[in-house]
Amino acid sequence: MSVSPRLILLHKQKTSGRVRFLCFSAGVVAFNPLPTLAALRDENYSPTVQFHPTAIVREAEIHLGLPEGALEPEPEFAAWVDTPEGDVPILLAIFTDIDPPFSAAERTNSRFIAITESRQLSELERNLLRRAYEHVLG
Repeated sequence: MSVSPRLILLHKQKTSGRVRFLCFSAGVVAFNPLPTLAALRDENYSPTVQFHPTAIVREAEIHLGLPEGALEPEPEFAAWVDTPEGDVPILLAIFTDIDPPFSAAERTNSRFIAITESRQLSELERNLLRRAYEHVLG
């Protein structure tokens, strides 16, 4: 059973509240796309296995070429996706700098998008972004 956690990476501007998501060539779920048959679980779904985000967040920093502490896990957020291989946890990490790390995005052939620019994503990813957006804005 492959239940390797995935991340949604976002930047929230501290002064304006503007929220942007890091979008890779395969979508907004870092760093492996979800399978085609994946389906978002209900928000009240409570699995028996929980994942601590620190290790996967540090892996993301290394993958993006960022220093330690450039991403901060959002421990209160978790979504689960049902896949043929098993349930996959989707965790959330927030960039800590004042501005989004545009150079890291360039190095990984990705870009920052607003939720309004997510039309090209799958319905599953749009729903994940909606949950993350609602979470960070309270």
